[in-house]
Amino acid sequence: MRLAGKVAVVTGAGQGMGRAIAQRFADEGATVVAVDLNEEAAKQTLDGKSGKHAARSVNVADSSAVEKLFTEIKKDFGQVDVLVNNAGVGSVDQFVDIPDETWARVIGVNLNGAFYCARQAVKLMQETQTGGTIVNISSTSAISGDGPAHYCASKAALMGLTRGMAKELAPKGIRVNTLVPGPTNTPMMQGIPQEWADAIIAGVPMGRMAEPDDIAKVAVFLASDDSSFVTGQNVAVNGGSAFL
Repeated sequence: MRLAGKVAVVTGAGQGMGRAIAQRFADEGATVVAVDLNEEAAKQTLDGKSGKHAARSVNVADSSAVEKLFTEIKKDFGQVDVLVNNAGVGSVDQFVDIPDETWARVIGVNLNGAFYCARQAVKLMQETQTGGTIVNISSTSAISGDGPAHYCASKAALMGLTRGMAKELAPKGIRVNTLVPGPTNTPMMQGIPQEWADAIIAGVPMGRMAEPDDIAKVAVFLASDDSSFVTGQNVAVNGGSAFL
């Protein structure tokens, strides 16, 4: 099992890609802390998984709530080895119609939330001197621009955050990469109009959306020692829909 003995925090773990990643991590031997606004959904993610796991209800856009989360993780588990910043939100607003509060919410969860969680995870990794791995979940929309502008902006910013962190943290034994999914069959994607979905699939050379487990398999690779010399990279899982 590639993640045996590791403590992994996965945000947005109540559904979609986050759920698939958390479940794969548990299957690979990790102790998983599943984080989601919906604590019951996070608990359901880990139902039936052997090992000591935890579910926490946290708004990752709230810096103080994130700090409290990692304080609890330190108390309960003593360390963090892997962080997956998967929590994300979006909307279908046209650019000129994006309200200030919607812009703030999308940036707050997708970018600020990743920063807040990574900052606390790195502090704990440095304190315990165990090193670690951080995986930021972006989107091919960050490259293609196929999506609402605020969502594209937040996901593109994650790529810059990854590269800055990767260079600074590599000497400390902490690797940071961006996993860049293409269109994926998640509740967020299921909420868009069908004609949009049809157009998106038409632009994927492999002729389908990814399933959440397609993304989870690559997340395991990036979290494990199989990728021990990989940092600062954008790793695309998109069926050929965009080339980074």
